[in-house]
Amino acid sequence: MNSAAIENGTQRLKWRGLSPWLVVSVLLTLVILTPIITICTYLFHPPSENWGHLVDTVLPDYINNSLLLMIGVTFGVTSMGTITAWLTSMYKFPGRAVLIWALLLPLAMPAYIIAYTYTGMLDAGGPLQEWIREYFDLQYGDYWFPEIRSVGGAIAMFSLVLYPYVYLLARAAFINQSVCVLEASRTLGCGPWSSFFQVALPLARPAIVAGLSLALMETLADFGTVQYFGVSTFTTGIFRTWFGMYDAVAASQLAALLMLFVFVLVLLERWSRRRSRFHHTTDHFRRLPEVQLSPGKAWLATVACFLPLLFGFLVPVFQLIIWAVSTYEEMIDRRIIELAQHSFLLAGSAAILVLIPALILGYRNRTDPSAIMNFCSRLAGMGHAIPGTVIAIGVLIPFDLLDNMIGPWMRDQLNIETGLFFSGTVFILLFAYMVRFLSVSLQSVEAGLGKIKFSMDDSARSMGLSKGQVMTRVHMPIMKGSLLTAIVIVFVDVLKELPATLMLRPFNFNTLAVRAYELASDERLADSSTAALAIVVVGILPVILLSTAISRSRAGN
Repeated sequence: MNSAAIENGTQRLKWRGLSPWLVVSVLLTLVILTPIITICTYLFHPPSENWGHLVDTVLPDYINNSLLLMIGVTFGVTSMGTITAWLTSMYKFPGRAVLIWALLLPLAMPAYIIAYTYTGMLDAGGPLQEWIREYFDLQYGDYWFPEIRSVGGAIAMFSLVLYPYVYLLARAAFINQSVCVLEASRTLGCGPWSSFFQVALPLARPAIVAGLSLALMETLADFGTVQYFGVSTFTTGIFRTWFGMYDAVAASQLAALLMLFVFVLVLLERWSRRRSRFHHTTDHFRRLPEVQLSPGKAWLATVACFLPLLFGFLVPVFQLIIWAVSTYEEMIDRRIIELAQHSFLLAGSAAILVLIPALILGYRNRTDPSAIMNFCSRLAGMGHAIPGTVIAIGVLIPFDLLDNMIGPWMRDQLNIETGLFFSGTVFILLFAYMVRFLSVSLQSVEAGLGKIKFSMDDSARSMGLSKGQVMTRVHMPIMKGSLLTAIVIVFVDVLKELPATLMLRPFNFNTLAVRAYELASDERLADSSTAALAIVVVGILPVILLSTAISRSRAGN
């Protein structure tokens, strides 16, 4: 197509009141939403023969266990995240300067890795129970010990690695509260704890609920932890139905039910923020003071903040290092290097690929802040709330249909055997990553663009630059920090992603996450430590970025 034809097409779109970039943005959004739309259509599909069996046997367990996990994780992450956020925001105590950023470190620890680690330490054959039997001269079964492979164990694992979501957002809310509000409550007779519960906590409630919703979405999306612990949830059921029963319809309907869980969760979070609005009632804003605690209370605060870090990061990392040191001669070989290459190649490619639609949608939403563009941005960012297993099913079905259309046509018309042109390739895996993690990249891009004054756009346009040149020559250099943040966070999220990678990876194409899962499933926990430790070490990068961002956000003049 020549330039004249393109110009004519553009003019026709403008004549009809449609911007070409608006059309591109809408089409891009529809492509990204294809997996979600595919899953939703199966809600109206006639049930398969296996569906009645699932409803009668395992579906109640999926629902009950999912609800129990959500209730337990709600209590765990809210208590740990809110208490540590308040203490580090308001009080001085030993180790506070380190704990402020160190409390975010469990974010680098995927839930399935901490599950493998604690199982190795606390199971019947682990060092702790062996010591108990040896020291007290007991046999297995002569004493009671909590079962790590249970719903309670899964709740503990999720709470230890997901509380930083609440901590991060709650602390950001606390440190941006004005001391004037708290002083006003003190003059009305409120003590420190009354001020916390009646003033500071309600003001931070929207942030706490937002962090809790993120933690619960991660809980519902998890596959490795619940599968390893033998806890039946929707994610394990989808996997078994797809690969065990080979029933795409039943698996898709389970995925649709799980997606309804997630949508209800999102709506409840939005409803909570809409129904409860809390505002500062004064324009006089002063920085929160950092109160020096008495020695006894100061050390209690240190212990309270250190325990989540100890059990959520330090203990499992220490155990992984011990295992890695004992097995590195066998495990660090050409195979592990190949796995690392696969993982880094996928993560790097996905991080760059995801950034492209994020830039298109984010920049278009800036230059054309219409209701349609805002709606497209919000819809395109829904993928992060959808579990990886659901997205994998939603990607497999349409691309499988596309392969079944392309294959026969290529064979009949061109006498070429294409095989699986899309399914079973890296392309379909990268597409799933784009759907899953576009929200992360889009939020970083929009945050970066939001800091750039519109007067800079006007100045650049007055110098003859097109909108595309304004983005590439003005905006992108200014927001390179935000772009780097988007790339790094998506890189690490892809590196940790297990269910989508497990279901969509090409044949005989493994990653560090898949390898750690396979070894742990074979009860080779020590052997899995090398791959697991590599994921954790790389996962520390976005934690450092988040810690820097929250430290710089402390308000007050």
